[in-house]
Amino acid sequence: MNKHELLREWLNEEESAHIHGWDFSHIEERFESDCLPWDYENIVRSCLRAGMKLLDIDTGGGEFLLSLNHPYCDTAATEAYPPNVKLCRDLLIPLGIDFKEADGNGRLPFSDNSFDLVINRHGSFNADEIYRVLKPDGYFITQQVGAENDRELVEMLLGNIPLPFPDMYLAAVQKQFEAAGFTILRGEEAFCPIKFWDVGALVWFARIIQWEFPNFSVDSCLPRLYKAQETLEEKGVIEGTTHRFMLTAKK
Repeated sequence: MNKHELLREWLNEEESAHIHGWDFSHIEERFESDCLPWDYENIVRSCLRAGMKLLDIDTGGGEFLLSLNHPYCDTAATEAYPPNVKLCRDLLIPLGIDFKEADGNGRLPFSDNSFDLVINRHGSFNADEIYRVLKPDGYFITQQVGAENDRELVEMLLGNIPLPFPDMYLAAVQKQFEAAGFTILRGEEAFCPIKFWDVGALVWFARIIQWEFPNFSVDSCLPRLYKAQETLEEKGVIEGTTHRFMLTAKK
């Protein structure tokens, strides 16, 4: 495609960059990521038992939570992003799940010692609050996006801007939970490849993940996008690195 055709394609991707919950199916065949050395779902399932009270913080659209098939009467969730809040109210509350709008960084709207297991994938958290709402011997399991996530891609499009979450490293988060009173049972950190097969998919991705790509737009980054297209045509792929870590802690 010539530059005019590429620009039109990228503007269309920018315009279509909206999701419900955490659904990346729009670019599913156009990028590849997350070859992690652990399986978050299996870790959660290995801990979850019948009769446990379960809380999912920053549940997104509830997709992962519902996949666990835990009894709805024993399940609770929070979410703060307005489009997902509406989605959760429409989907989770009619099922009998105790959904509440709340930011994971702040006070959780639940009583002390309410849950046997609290989970959180790629969401905000407050170690002291998680400790408060967990029952004695309760567990917290999380998978998090690390400070250096997608850094090569960010620098490709925006240059050397500050890290959005500079404290998001396993060692630093472990210290937070130890200071809150937790015993750390397991912690792992990984840097894995992420690959894009077309620049339009990268445009869509950057518009969705605004906290990593602040103020990104096709118009403002057009010279860098054309450079990315040159890289794609030369190498057949645009590559970066994801940064993830997981933590299991016990009260």
